Amino acid sequence: MHVALTGATGFLGLRLLRRLLTRHRSVTVLSHAGSGDALHRIARFFEVTGAPEAFTAELADRLRVVETELERPRLGLPVRAFRELADGLGAIWHSAGSINLEGDLPELRRTNVEGTRHVLELAAAGRGRPVVHHVSTAFVAGGRREGVAYEDELDGAYGFENAYERSKYEAEKLIHAWSREHARPVVVLRPSILVTDLPPHPELPSHPLQVVERIMRDARRTAGGGGPERDGRPHVRLRGHPHGRLNLLQVDHAAELMVRLADRAPSGGVDTYHVVHDRDVPVPLLVALLERLVPVSVELVGTEPDDPSALESLLDFYPGLAVYLTHRRRFDDTRVRALLGPSAASDRVDLDYLCSGLAARDHVRAGPAAGPGLSSARYS
Repeated sequence: MHVALTGATGFLGLRLLRRLLTRHRSVTVLSHAGSGDALHRIARFFEVTGAPEAFTAELADRLRVVETELERPRLGLPVRAFRELADGLGAIWHSAGSINLEGDLPELRRTNVEGTRHVLELAAAGRGRPVVHHVSTAFVAGGRREGVAYEDELDGAYGFENAYERSKYEAEKLIHAWSREHARPVVVLRPSILVTDLPPHPELPSHPLQVVERIMRDARRTAGGGGPERDGRPHVRLRGHPHGRLNLLQVDHAAELMVRLADRAPSGGVDTYHVVHDRDVPVPLLVALLERLVPVSVELVGTEPDDPSALESLLDFYPGLAVYLTHRRRFDDTRVRALLGPSAASDRVDLDYLCSGLAARDHVRAGPAAGPGLSSARYS
């Protein structure tokens, strides 16, 4: 079986590619047209993360890079090239998408909804009837902040915290309609917030919490001094719940689970899996993380303050930063655990693990001991 992967140079896509290369001799990378450096970026990821030299040296022979445009019909390819690409595929992994929580809905729809539509167009055009594996998000659960979100649920009744969630919800609705119309299987994989303990590197893609930290640092620097302080640090009131929780999952484990789930024979319709951690991270631990890495003192409050400081006003420009601190819901993953058993369980995500993925090693344990991502990238 020959597979194609979109988003191969992204935070998750690189890990998916690594797993797919353990199962397939070659992979077609559907990269963003005009970038021109997908193979180099992929090779640098493997070099930086310690892959054997022999493995990295073979990448040019094992990867076929096809430049595409997700927003355009036929992925922006000429008719003949599109048909030849489609006919050569046995499986399609669609991991590319915008994760910009501050993006407007029309822009996000162009990438996340229309991009999905055009990947499905590719799947429908192939003589081999390739199986589609679509990377969505557990946050299609939308504005429901309590209770349990189940794998089979796809309900917009609760509204959405932002346009990103809505766009991913609409993409899943499109997938269900396509599956019914064509009588074709689709595997939908819904990861939670993906994290790593790999220290930041200028040649590696940022992950969600890394961008949150950068926003906090930039706001702190711009606001300067003069505001209220607590414990000798600028005092920041963030809307959140002291008993809130977020699901954070190691990105490498997420990629492993996704590829293993793809090994299962699809039912024929849409099979949806929550790729999540079996233990949520308490919101107070995330507060401790911010306080360890950024010189601020964070207080969780029930409502947004009526008298925001300069620093709080700056952070208010990024509402996606705090809204998830109010969540207390749980993502059910019964189906995944039933299929994969104890191996679906994840290692613990604690304060030191998260700090390792946000700071250089010599800074990990500095400072007091004690979401979802905002990203400017359109897609990778």
